Amino acid sequence: MTARVVVVDDQTVVREGLTLLLGLLPGVEVVGSAADGEAALELVAAERPDVVLMDLRMPRMDGVEATRRIRAAHPDTQVVVLTTYSDDESVFSALQAGARGFLTKSADAEEIDRAVATVMRGDAQLDTAVQRRLLETMLPPPPKPADGKAPAGPTGGKPLSGPADGKAPAGAADRESLPDGLTRREAEVLRLIARGRSNAEISGDLFIGEATVKTHINNLFAKIGARDRAQAVTYAYRHGLADP
Repeated sequence: MTARVVVVDDQTVVREGLTLLLGLLPGVEVVGSAADGEAALELVAAERPDVVLMDLRMPRMDGVEATRRIRAAHPDTQVVVLTTYSDDESVFSALQAGARGFLTKSADAEEIDRAVATVMRGDAQLDTAVQRRLLETMLPPPPKPADGKAPAGPTGGKPLSGPADGKAPAGAADRESLPDGLTRREAEVLRLIARGRSNAEISGDLFIGEATVKTHINNLFAKIGARDRAQAVTYAYRHGLADP
């Protein structure tokens, strides 16, 4: 499936360069470009693209406001921010406005192509440096136990893959040490999401069907209040459910 993409940037050389670069990718078709947020709104309304590559700082209307309006008016159109600025305020503002991806302009064609494909699947794609800083900003520092041993975490040091006594868990016993009513299987799926595993890879890791993986993901997202994988990863680290 070819992704129909709109490029939004106030610098002509950047717009033209991105258009040429994306034109070399077999799965991408650039259907238009705009120099500011207001022009982007008109273009998106006319072309209904799958993905918008959005700069942040532009005249007339900035990328954050344009993203907010595009996502409200055209929920099927995803936005990937592509900008020079990766400070905390820019990152949080863009994600809160509805952007599903955030890349810096140092990203190469392969990274942009991957981000476009990822957000079209309904997942999120963040620059690795941005993701790390986002987690560092949102997560408290790990506690330092007085005895020098590593903290047990929310599972009490027990593995997520099975109960401590070797017996099959039942009902509430399966969830007693996990936050927000997560089952052990949901916690295991969440741990793999935090490792960057795809649904197909999780299916292979846990020897379950991909449809079952999707069911677990839908259930755990509902329990933890996550809209996408980026928020799920943040939750996993915050609650000690991700690999160190």
